[in-house]
Amino acid sequence: MPPITVRADRSAWPWACLGLAGSIVVALAGPHLADGPVRWWFDPSLGSAVFYAGIVALAVAWLALGRLAITTTQLRIVGAAWCLPLLLTAPLFSQDAYSYLAQGTLVHLGIDPYMHSPAALAGAGQAHVLGAVDPFWRHTTAPYGPLFLGIVSVIVAIAGSHLIAGVLLIRLLDVAGLVLLAVFAPRLARALGADPARATWWVLLSPLVLLELVAGTHNDLLMIGLVVAGVTFAIERRLLVGIALCALAATIKLPAAAAIPFILVAWGDRRTWVSGVVVTALVVLAVGVITGLGLGWLSTTVFSTPDKVRLAITPATALGWTIAQLVPIGAHRLESALGVVAFGLSLVLGAVLLWRSRRGNMVRNLGIALIAVAICGPAAWPWYLTWGLVLLAACPGIQDSRALALAVVAAVFVVKADGVLAFPLHTAPVFVVLYIAAAVTAVLVVWRRRPAVRTARLRPLAES
Repeated sequence: MPPITVRADRSAWPWACLGLAGSIVVALAGPHLADGPVRWWFDPSLGSAVFYAGIVALAVAWLALGRLAITTTQLRIVGAAWCLPLLLTAPLFSQDAYSYLAQGTLVHLGIDPYMHSPAALAGAGQAHVLGAVDPFWRHTTAPYGPLFLGIVSVIVAIAGSHLIAGVLLIRLLDVAGLVLLAVFAPRLARALGADPARATWWVLLSPLVLLELVAGTHNDLLMIGLVVAGVTFAIERRLLVGIALCALAATIKLPAAAAIPFILVAWGDRRTWVSGVVVTALVVLAVGVITGLGLGWLSTTVFSTPDKVRLAITPATALGWTIAQLVPIGAHRLESALGVVAFGLSLVLGAVLLWRSRRGNMVRNLGIALIAVAICGPAAWPWYLTWGLVLLAACPGIQDSRALALAVVAAVFVVKADGVLAFPLHTAPVFVVLYIAAAVTAVLVVWRRRPAVRTARLRPLAES
């Protein structure tokens, strides 16, 4: 796809209208298909064909806008328009929002969510909140950071027993994440010598962001917004501000903490390392004190919770299940073992990328590392890909990738409106073949381009 230029292209507006129509259709048809535990304030039965037609319209419009000349400001306007209907619909593609409310209710009642699961609400007069939580997660302690749960506890205090109001208020956190992306993604791209308009196209209009994060009501959106802001400040040589923002993002969801060592390795000296560690510790301690949750969230629960889910799209699960059909071995045991190996390999790759990080390639390396952790983790939900995607969107060359754009479109069809994976476990062999093909292709592409690879140079700050 050619880079987006600074000229306005009138042919963009029909596509913008198509994307808006798709967003409205998804928002209207979604609540009935999601079949959530709470009856939404609008719930027309439009059928799955209409719902998926809306997704296709949104995806086609996004791809079309990527080939046209449209400014950053215009992209922000289009992104806001596409986002608005999805902010008002029921949680789609996931019911995690109700788990957020249950965990926030625990905090509001003075119950430690890292020691007690939502099931504790049954004896606290909050059966209606517990009833909205998926039975699969009712006995699981919180895997999220204290800042996020502290904010949700305030939302619970405001919304009271009104779950719809609670969900809509949580969506304001998504808005905050989108605003951070709208401000800092183009700023980061400009500092890296990339196209700020194209970065905006990736992070504000991407179906993966709009459908899986906004409509899905996931706290990942606030996390990645803070990470992009923190990395941007670091690139602009305000390292401690950047590190503080990334530490704050980690108290939303832990993967954000990966940005801190990358920033320090690429930009810091011995003195900065000490200051960075101190700032990180102060932010984490301050959040723990203010929320009253301390450091109890830094436990094995944060890492083990996703392991409860078996997804055919998770490489370790797909390979383990497939092998178990061929040899007499327990699938669960093999999947767990391969999961440890896969996660270990992702950490090794992350360590290599960290070691090789310099000022010119730090953002790219961090983005790749976060995507590797998302894919090799125990549950590779498609929205986890946004952790690294929002950083790669600001990198020269990568932001023009057709393959990455098509992968984003494919990812939005992986999970159905009710949050159930569209591919049952017995389809795992198909994904094994796909992953092997993708790995071979990636190796061949890297090998062929290796002589031409040069480290990207940063623009002078005066020009950014």
